[in-house]
Order: sequence, then C-alpha cells, then structure tokens
Amino acid sequence: MLKLKNVQYEDILKYPDIEIPETITTFICGESGSGKSTLLKLFNGVLSPSDGSIFYSGKALEEYDPIHLRQKILLVSQSVFLFDKSIKENFDEYRAYRGLDPLREEEIKRYLEICSVDLPLDSMCHVLSGGERQRVFLAINLSLHPKVLMMDEPTSALDDKNANTLMEQVKAHCKANQITLIVVSHDKDLAEIYADHVVTLSSGVRQ
Repeated sequence: MLKLKNVQYEDILKYPDIEIPETITTFICGESGSGKSTLLKLFNGVLSPSDGSIFYSGKALEEYDPIHLRQKILLVSQSVFLFDKSIKENFDEYRAYRGLDPLREEEIKRYLEICSVDLPLDSMCHVLSGGERQRVFLAINLSLHPKVLMMDEPTSALDDKNANTLMEQVKAHCKANQITLIVVSHDKDLAEIYADHVVTLSSGVRQ
C-alpha cells in the first residue's frame, strides 16, 4: 500500500526502507525524536522528502493530486481541527466538503461509539478536552471511508481499559471495511496486542 525508498527529510531524518501492507494494522513504534509523526505527514504528502521516493499503490506520491491523495490517506494527529460548532455540525461540515450527504443521527452515534465518545450530538466542540476532540475527529474521519487511516498517539489521553476498547473497536471497523490502519504509539503493550505488522524506528534514523 505504502512504500518508502531511500527517504530523507531535511538532512535531519533518514528512514530505513519501509513497506506498509494493505488492509491490515501497522504500528509504528520508536523513541521520541525518531521521526514517527513526521513519517505520517510524509505518507500523505503534507511534508515532502528532501531525498528518496514514497509510493502509494505502486505510484510515486508526486503523481497524485495532493487533495485527492489526502482524501484517500487521512491523518488524525494529536492536534486536530474542529469547527466551533456542535459534534453533529462538525460531521455535517466535513461531509459537505467531500460532497457527501449528512449522516443520520444514529449513524453519527455509531461512529462516535466506535471511537469511545459518549457525548450528546449537540455538545459544542470548543469546550471538549483534547482527548475528546481527537476522538471526535477520528470518528468524523472514519465516516469519510478513507483507504488509509493514520492515527498519531490516539490513546495518549486514555487509561488502559479505554485505550484497549478504542483500539479494538477501530481495528475491527477498519478490518471490516478494508481500511489500512497505521498507528503511531509509544505503548508497546498495545502494539503487541493489536499490531499485525510493526515498524520500529530507532534514534539511529536521526543524523
């Protein structure tokens, strides 16, 4: 699905050659500063490598229209953007940008449940905690049916029980819908339980 070959970023990070298999769950693990979050941004073209090549479905990333690429490869980072509106209105806004019809309330609730969000649909997003905002944004992204979903430390604000619930439910949804799931996490226990494939970056990738 995704492949890195001789990739270097701004003379700071040099990555090993990496292949991400299709429609399974890959965890990207490693020490702080090893380039995990940067790698996700390279995968969907938010950042460009200073050297080397990145391929998606056999084609070099630069051959894709950037907007079209980011519709296929969605990134849920630790810092997310939500409109200063209700949860339902945020679902509606993001789907409208894609030319998609609004979801029924029961459908929105189903996506929120997958992402461990138990809040009324009229809850205003600007008053939510950072972890709640991240999970609401994750639910919105799931509703957009991406080919690849990338999550950067999605369980950092959760206790062990809720972290496991979130990962179990998101992985099951992605598997059922043929979505390739990529997770950056420092939690080795989560990776051991939920990863089908693991990419480990070390401090050695930094020059």
